[in-house]
Amino acid sequence: MPEKILIVDDDMDTLKLVGLILQRHGYSIVAANGGVGALGKASSDMPDLILLDVMMPDLDGYEVARRLRNDSTLAHIPIIMFTAKTMLDDKVAGFEAGADDYLTKPTHPSELIAHVKALLARTQSTRAAATPQAAFVAGFIGAKGGVGTTTLAVNFAAAAAQAGHEVMLVDLNPGSGGMGLMLGITPTLTLTSLLNKSVAELTQRTLSGYIITHACGIRILAGRPMPSEAGLLANVPQWEAVLKVVGTMCKVLVVDLGTGLPELTRRILPSVGSLVVVADPTRLALTQAKTLLSELATVGQAAARLEVAMVNRAPSSTQISIQQAEQLVGHKVAGVVSAAAELAYQAAEVGTPMALLRPESLTADQLRVISNLVLQKVHSPKG
Repeated sequence: MPEKILIVDDDMDTLKLVGLILQRHGYSIVAANGGVGALGKASSDMPDLILLDVMMPDLDGYEVARRLRNDSTLAHIPIIMFTAKTMLDDKVAGFEAGADDYLTKPTHPSELIAHVKALLARTQSTRAAATPQAAFVAGFIGAKGGVGTTTLAVNFAAAAAQAGHEVMLVDLNPGSGGMGLMLGITPTLTLTSLLNKSVAELTQRTLSGYIITHACGIRILAGRPMPSEAGLLANVPQWEAVLKVVGTMCKVLVVDLGTGLPELTRRILPSVGSLVVVADPTRLALTQAKTLLSELATVGQAAARLEVAMVNRAPSSTQISIQQAEQLVGHKVAGVVSAAAELAYQAAEVGTPMALLRPESLTADQLRVISNLVLQKVHSPKG
């Protein structure tokens, strides 16, 4: 996920200009136009860095910095003081209040970016020894609904666990996700209670109460089929915090992204090591898959990280062949899963992934082909 920067300044022109500069360099931006607002944004959004003006009408930058450093949940966030004050005493006051770096207005965009990059790199290197390595993220996204996206995500997670990886499976379809039903689990705690917490509250200890360990060895964060939870997809800061935390609790993080490219999915994409686009072998679904692939390219998803898979939901002599599908979507098809309605029914009844219930079946072999292509990337650098 892109690094998030909180800009604090009571001058709206400065907020817009600096925000635009940082966004052009790939950073995610949060803004506050005063000291009180800055403290609230820091707590709710948990930014990776704060660019803090000194002269503000409510709380000045020095006081904001002191309060941040006195809050155990926010004290780790690096701060760049950004101000028109240029006297040595002003800089000393900034550092004493808790600033990590100091920039004077006006500043050239290249100087601003250089300071931001340097401080973020320095902060990350000092935390590296104490911070667990982030998990490899495998994402599954449907060209449309009902094409088997959750089926592939669940079976890949099971394959990754069988390969010896610590696996976490997360359902990003609040209100409608079928992952829990497919695996025979019913969460006792709701996503509503989780995603209405502040970002600072979303720790490993908190999340452990919502994560269920399945008999096949994977840990799962799943919602319940509650339509009232559908709106929780808009709680982007909370979801980002959840994914960041669970990414330190496993080696492979499997995310069922559902369909479409909402803001949350766009935020997640930069951290995805392998993204599987799922369709069924029909012209409608494959045309939608082609459109999705085009949009993914515009948001920077590298082709080397993409796989296309097809899942047959029902046998039919009119289904499109692999060769026709590849021509239609303009991308190689990694694998096809044959229709297996009876096996899918049996797997759902006992809450076991299909590839584990009948490992000798053709369906299991087909699922393993797709899973192995993704698993090959777990130890490989992103493309």
